[in-house]
Amino acid sequence: MDIVIRQVAPSEYQPLGDITARAYLDDGLLDYGEEDPYLPVLKDVAARAAAAEVLVAVDGDRLLGGVTFVAGPGPVADIARPGEAEIRALAVAHAARGRGAGEALVRACLERARATEGCAAVVLSSQRSMHTAHRIYERLGFVRTPERDWNPVPHLDDFTLLTYQLTL
Repeated sequence: MDIVIRQVAPSEYQPLGDITARAYLDDGLLDYGEEDPYLPVLKDVAARAAAAEVLVAVDGDRLLGGVTFVAGPGPVADIARPGEAEIRALAVAHAARGRGAGEALVRACLERARATEGCAAVVLSSQRSMHTAHRIYERLGFVRTPERDWNPVPHLDDFTLLTYQLTL
């Protein structure tokens, strides 16, 4: 497979939103399934692309997955502080998993972070059950930062996102 990483095209917003939503749904990452309030956020690639850089992995004309690279604190960032970039909404279509698309997307984010003036680290949040993603992050040098773990849904006491950081 020849994976190419590039910026998302507007014509790919909906297909990437569908891949992202389907990945979260099929992996059981949304507590309320199709009714989960986070589902429309996952599908809204246009909003992410308006505020950050959305990258896609493609093989020829086949869309494999995508990720949002946030160059610093702002409306799309969850945990980035000054001097930090953030990775958000990494998702790969089930049929394309295990072929390196997820790692290629994360590596592309790291390249962008290294090219961003003043950026000293890359951070991200992840659900506890995202073990495959955790292996990618750790393989690339990210370390857990439990002191930054947080709960985006305060009314759910048992929902804590794990955080990772890679110092550049």
